[in-house]
Amino acid sequence: MTEFVRAILVNFLKKHCNSIYNILINELAKNFTFVYRTSGYRTWRNTYWLGKKSWKCPLDLWIYQEIIYDLKPDIIVESGTFKGGTALYLANICDLVNKGIIITIDIVDLEDRPKHNRIKYLTGSSTSNEITSKVKKELGNNDRVMVILDSNHSKNHVLNELRIYSKMVTKGSYLIIEDTNLDGPRKALKAFLKENKDFFIDKSKNKFFLTFNPKGFLKKVK
Repeated sequence: MTEFVRAILVNFLKKHCNSIYNILINELAKNFTFVYRTSGYRTWRNTYWLGKKSWKCPLDLWIYQEIIYDLKPDIIVESGTFKGGTALYLANICDLVNKGIIITIDIVDLEDRPKHNRIKYLTGSSTSNEITSKVKKELGNNDRVMVILDSNHSKNHVLNELRIYSKMVTKGSYLIIEDTNLDGPRKALKAFLKENKDFFIDKSKNKFFLTFNPKGFLKKVK
């Protein structure tokens, strides 16, 4: 290799190496996320917290505990309880920081959900007047409130949830839209951000590459 060719190659790598690296990493992350998601019965559907099903990506759960430690919210509202594994996980993290209760909502009241003094179960649609009124009654004027949305994944339902629960999230806290790698939540998120300027996408919360919630960690700034 001549010095001239070597110089051209070195300059090219200096200029484009970071861009090429980022492209490769992002493509690998997308492919791995696809494999992880579509292998559900081996991966996310086979994920438990203290013996209770929690159909989440463990790396997203890790981000949740970082947020809870930093914010120490008084109230965490979760839509989409299912078996209650994630509610138990959140309650246990709240135990560790010695603060917080979990209000978790689902249209079905399943048996054998975990019992914990920090968990309050509500049965009904997360967007119904009955449920939203019950949630609001639990919120004190000075409470720091965080919300996690993981119920019906249709665009209209998620968008309706966003419009309702965004008002309950306190400034500096998070509104998390789960499964934004699916069409419904992703489209709802896009529509919501067009009409609401109180939140920004906190990309730092997608730092592990593998996530079910790309661009789904919204921080309230107004």
